[in-house]
This record gives sequence, structure tokens and C-alpha cells, in this order.
Amino acid sequence: MYALKATELCRGYGTGDLKTKVLDGFDLTLAPGAFEVLMGPSGSGKSTFLHVAAGLLTADAGTVEIGGTDVTALGDGAAAKFRRRHVGVVFQSFNLVDTLDVAANIELPVRLDHGRPNAERLAALVSKLGLEGKEHRLPDALSGGERQRVAIARALYAEPDVILADEPTGNLDVSAAKSLCDLLRGIHAEERSAIFLVTHDPVVAAAADRVHFLKNGKIAVSHDTPSHDPAEISRLYLETYK
Repeated sequence: MYALKATELCRGYGTGDLKTKVLDGFDLTLAPGAFEVLMGPSGSGKSTFLHVAAGLLTADAGTVEIGGTDVTALGDGAAAKFRRRHVGVVFQSFNLVDTLDVAANIELPVRLDHGRPNAERLAALVSKLGLEGKEHRLPDALSGGERQRVAIARALYAEPDVILADEPTGNLDVSAAKSLCDLLRGIHAEERSAIFLVTHDPVVAAAADRVHFLKNGKIAVSHDTPSHDPAEISRLYLETYK
């Protein structure tokens, strides 16, 4: 059983002799309910993998399966429908709809899928993510940390198989980033969704239970992180990319 499985995944940019391979035989298996992180320098392909896994980018070769469905075989429309039902995506830039309030932003994927909003689920997520009293505020009236919490609530709302988070603390200050990391660990303990997060920040990576290091287009080495110690993550990072 797995929440996500990537097999021999390849993706490059450019054409012909100028094509640069970013992912080159990338393999990964994420168990249901796991919380794991992918690390690597800027430009190493972390975000590219996440976008392919979410069906936002096509693969040159290989497959990504989520819940038994080959996401790489879906067309744009089918990928969007699958994403709304089975994948929660959290972006660095939040990607909230400025004209919708907090509640409407959280419910948006279900409404786009012509589903019926669940008031109890909304109330539970608003409470869990510390957004009480802000349900009817527009994104511009929120702090960066609050906007990212709305984005996480939106990703969790439909109880997806997996949450894919792309540098979710990249636009937050140090305090808000640390708070978000603590929040993610708490959410992981309570929600059924697997979490797969890409980052270059050891503090963020330390929130997870396992870290993978991306090098030359594939995972070079993986480590369990039972101590959740950012210093240990930093040591492993420097050892991998020395």
C-alpha cells in the first residue's frame, strides 16, 4: 500500500542538445499517513517533482501514482478533477482567491467539484488551524502565516490521500515559519492524509519523520529523523552536497 509512488520519473526543460534533465530516473514510495520531506539546492528539481506529482506538469517518462491512479496519464481536465478529490496542494505563494473570504477559499475545491460543503469539517479545520473569527475576512486582511494556514485548511478540506507542499514557509518570517512547522506536525498526528513537503530549510525538514535528498535528478540518500533536530538535518545536508 502506498499514498504516492514515483517510478523512473524523468522531466527536463529545453529541447534537443540544449535540454537539461531535472528529474532523471526519480523513484519514491510514500506510505499512507507518512510525513516526509524532499530536500535539495535551488534548481535541483524539488518543485518540478511536486508539480508533476500534482498533475500540474507533464512527465517526459515514468509514472507517478496516487492512490493507485497514474497521475501522469491524465489529461488536464481529468488531472484537475483528480486533484480536487485526492490531492491537496499547498503553494509557497498561498494561491488564495483574493475576492473570496477565508471560508469560501477553504471550500473552493469541493465547490468546483460540485460537491456539498461540509459545515462541520469547515468548523473543525478553522479551529484546528487557529482561524476562529476570521472566516469572513478576505486574504488581504490576513497575515502571511494566516494566509498559509488557510491554504493548508483548503488542502485538507476534502480529506485527500496526500498533501503536497511546495516550500510552504518560503514567504513567512522565522516566527511564522516555526509556528507552521509545529502546526504541520500536529495536523499530521490527527489527519489521515500523507504529507510530502519540499524545502531547503532544515528547520522545516525537521518536522517530518523522514528526509530525502535530491541529487542529479534522483534521490541520492534518505534518512529517518526521529530526533526532529534541525542541526542533524543540516549535517546530513552538508554531507550529501559537499
